[in-house]
Amino acid sequence: MTVNGSVTPLTVDPRETLLDVLRERLHLTGTKKGCDRGQCGACTVHVDGERVVSCLTLAATLGGSRVTTIEGLARGDRLHPLQQAFIDHDGFQCGFCTSGQIMSAAAVLADGRARTDDEVREQMSGNLCRCGAYPGIVAAIQQARKEAS
Repeated sequence: MTVNGSVTPLTVDPRETLLDVLRERLHLTGTKKGCDRGQCGACTVHVDGERVVSCLTLAATLGGSRVTTIEGLARGDRLHPLQQAFIDHDGFQCGFCTSGQIMSAAAVLADGRARTDDEVREQMSGNLCRCGAYPGIVAAIQQARKEAS
């Protein structure tokens, strides 16, 4: 598979999740292990441009796929617009859910369906923030959407 733009040859156990491969074998620890049940969204990454919860995705099924993690969003020292917007709007508190929130938000923006705050909330409903930073998260997404227009 290709991870963050680099071809990454791997031999994996058929039971290994993408989350475990990213964190334990590739040392990409930005993707967080929250519930390990696909319910919190902390482990969200992109596979071939679509958001997936990596804790429920078997790595063995991804041969030839393009995987993007939070580490792959920035371009060198330049933050992705969503990363900057999360900083600008305090879209995080403890930071644990932030990478999953940003990865989901990037997919929501790419999809283009979420325009209003209510639509953003609906599209982001699979990502939980235990600190309750939801207003900042919505504001950050809206800022990034406006800047991309």
